[in-house]
Amino acid sequence: MKDITQIDKNFALETSISREGLKFYNVEQAPFQSYGVFMENGSYRRMPEEIAKKVSLGVYVLSAHTAGGRVRFVTDSPYVAIKTECCAQKSSQAATAGHGGFDMYSEYNGENRYEGTFIPPYDLEDGYESVKDFKRVHKRIITINFPLYASVSKLYIGLKEGSLLEPAPDYKINKPVVFYGSSITQGGCASKPGSSYQSILSRRFDCDYINLGFSGGAKGEDSMIDYIKGLDMSAFVMDYDYNAPTPEHLRNTHSKMYREVRATHPHIPILMLPRPKYYLEPEEEEYSDIIYQTYLSAKEAGDDKVYFISGPKLMELTGDNGTVDGCHPTDSGFLSMANAISEVFAEFWKETSE
Repeated sequence: MKDITQIDKNFALETSISREGLKFYNVEQAPFQSYGVFMENGSYRRMPEEIAKKVSLGVYVLSAHTAGGRVRFVTDSPYVAIKTECCAQKSSQAATAGHGGFDMYSEYNGENRYEGTFIPPYDLEDGYESVKDFKRVHKRIITINFPLYASVSKLYIGLKEGSLLEPAPDYKINKPVVFYGSSITQGGCASKPGSSYQSILSRRFDCDYINLGFSGGAKGEDSMIDYIKGLDMSAFVMDYDYNAPTPEHLRNTHSKMYREVRATHPHIPILMLPRPKYYLEPEEEEYSDIIYQTYLSAKEAGDDKVYFISGPKLMELTGDNGTVDGCHPTDSGFLSMANAISEVFAEFWKETSE
């Protein structure tokens, strides 16, 4: 089939990127495969618009942010370019590359490598373009991570025309792990999307995932519980301590969410996380105790696929130096979280642990 741009030049994308043979492809078309996000009403989303509206205004707005979104493919192109239409939320705490940037990882001979970040302009409003060159040319599995705090309406991938372009192999664990939680779950304040703890875990265990982190908006609402329990998943991670407005609110929603997800998914692992913090104040310990009590009650009822990791354990690698502001992890803080969670994930899938 002839390329539409050869028939109608109006379909060709304008670009300032200068690379030999550069050709752009729409990631909505095969062989590209998207994960963690889907296109709805002209924009990528993490959950359906109508359902998000029922939860809260905050979840509705933030569900259009593409945290956890990925596009995967195989190529031997000597470079990969992107051209995107997107708009990022600005933050005084977080790096622009994490909030509004895409980054790229490759897999070759069983090794995952960070290949660079497509850095957006600081005043990003309607999109940008960028390119990364490879020092060695060979066949790679490419994963491009979407921004953590940006809405994306279009993404095009630029490759050298004539290069190999194939679908990426399926994830080894192809039913997604579902993560539900706060801004930390969404990825604040990772310096780049691939530094979020879910992204690290995905590379380590070759697992798909869905990021349902909502800054300030994860409060265990009934409509959110109903949505989550209807998802087909391999495991569930509950991580919304920071967004519970009071201990009583957490007490009333946390065990309910566990029970309802467990009733629908009797065999999946469920991991419960309190806030990742090395030193807890007394009121913070109360929140952690509520989560731990959900875990203990589940264990006492005979659930052998429920897990808990303490806040200090999550930040064991960094101590109290793993956050930007006493709350949101740095890259090293997210690595610490991923290391602690990896110990539990290795129990989930012994055959896939590194």
